[in-house]
Amino acid sequence: MNPLLAGLLLLAYLIGSLSGSLIVGRLQGVDIRAQGSGNAGATNALRTRGWRFALATALIDFGKGTMAALLLPWLGARMGLAADALTVAIACVLAAAVGHCFPVWFGFRGGKGAGTLFGGLIFLLPAAAGVSLLVWLGMLFLTGYVGLATVCAGMALPLWVALSGGSGAPLLLCIAAAALLLYMHRGNLQRVWTGTEYCFSRVRLLPGPKRSTPP
Repeated sequence: MNPLLAGLLLLAYLIGSLSGSLIVGRLQGVDIRAQGSGNAGATNALRTRGWRFALATALIDFGKGTMAALLLPWLGARMGLAADALTVAIACVLAAAVGHCFPVWFGFRGGKGAGTLFGGLIFLLPAAAGVSLLVWLGMLFLTGYVGLATVCAGMALPLWVALSGGSGAPLLLCIAAAALLLYMHRGNLQRVWTGTEYCFSRVRLLPGPKRSTPP
């Protein structure tokens, strides 16, 4: 691998490791991983710390994906990296998402990657990101399960790109993003199956239990 590209991917991973909820939590003297589901993502932050905490978390996590998609490829080009800018951006977004899920700064216990991935996808593949968001909202309102909605949104990414004639790096990004989201939400899917997954009943349109044991 090109040493400069390897350096950019490492930088993207390190940036991704700056977990929003853990940074905001440290400023407030709390560790979000000791509350609720134990996950360091915006959903658990919303349930346990309120919308302001969750919004700050989401903005940081979204910003990491944006930085990986826009700033790092520009930096690589300025340093003389001879590679396709879109391919570099895609690789950096994936590296940042992995960093978010397994942050070196926080003992490799982070979030689940959705916010960071979307923060990059909205600029790299806006149509696919828009379709994914619509699928996420639809599944959330139908079921009330955030994890299930996120997995379905992830699965919609490669399907949309493939149906719209996309291939190469964009399709690979979407396949990798869907696989990462599926892996990180495997516990949520199991709890949906067993009926123990937390449900946001206030937004759910389909009938079901008002609340179950938080994941």
